[in-house]
Amino acid sequence: MENKDKVIKKDKLAIVVPCYNEEEVLKIASAALREVLDDLVQKEKIAEDSFILFVNDGSKDRTWELIEEEHAAYPVQVCGLKLAGNVGHQFALTAGLITAKDMSDVTISIDADLQDDVAVIEEMIDKFHAGNDIVYGVRKERKTDTFFKRTTAQGFYKLMELMGVKTVYNHADFRLMSKRAVEQFSQYKETNLFLRGMMPLIGYQTDKVYYDRKERVAGESKYPLKKMLALAFNGISSFSIKPISMILGLGLVIIFFCILAAVYALISYFTGSVVQGWTSLILSIWFLGGVQLLAIGLVGQYIGKIYMEVKQRPRYNIEKILSGEEE
Repeated sequence: MENKDKVIKKDKLAIVVPCYNEEEVLKIASAALREVLDDLVQKEKIAEDSFILFVNDGSKDRTWELIEEEHAAYPVQVCGLKLAGNVGHQFALTAGLITAKDMSDVTISIDADLQDDVAVIEEMIDKFHAGNDIVYGVRKERKTDTFFKRTTAQGFYKLMELMGVKTVYNHADFRLMSKRAVEQFSQYKETNLFLRGMMPLIGYQTDKVYYDRKERVAGESKYPLKKMLALAFNGISSFSIKPISMILGLGLVIIFFCILAAVYALISYFTGSVVQGWTSLILSIWFLGGVQLLAIGLVGQYIGKIYMEVKQRPRYNIEKILSGEEE
């Protein structure tokens, strides 16, 4: 019986990078990530045809032109996905993951600003080879953040926990996912995406890697306070009905105090100690009116989300794909 060397198939890695107006950092990001790929290939931890997939989310600058230039220079290592319009970070990342699913064995998502430490990608691959389907990139600490940003970020995670939304503390969208994890994720068809809350729902074996977040190498943040607040509300309203339950509880409390006030008013009437005035009446009307408007608005938000879901419109439209397979 002849002994033959067994050829071990190496996993093909796709690094998915959503981009919106990232012309200032794209070349830098491409060089840094290609260096990571070369190092992992040399160490025989990934396949030689592993690649970076830049997803252009309707950028208004030269982002797509730079992606085309990088693809022309490195046709195997650098691929591109052009969306027909701007759909937002969560949709762009989803488009990249689902597209990469059919082209690779494992994916890693990372932002183009390189604030997430690319040095831990090797550790992610090691944990994947150890049997983990999802590996979360988690910040060690937030000492470099301003007091306001650190406080609001911590409040964000605590609020999510209070609302019953399961997330990984100090984790954004820097993560590794196996092919079967992405396939499972692709079964989630909702329009209101909050990936940080959806990933824990997938199940499978998970692990974490820890790193220090860096300063942005160039350009401006695409997630100002307004977008962060919108993301937080979307996460809560997409995964929890606790806000409606809280309003119901508030309504019951108000009814209880109204009953007490009615009893007091009747006692005052029959004892002849009625005090004429309108201040308390006006204040109570304004308070109850505000609560009612808040409740109606909140319920309206949930109804609006249902409206968006039942239309079942495409979450994104792909205009063009640049891949090494087309060569």
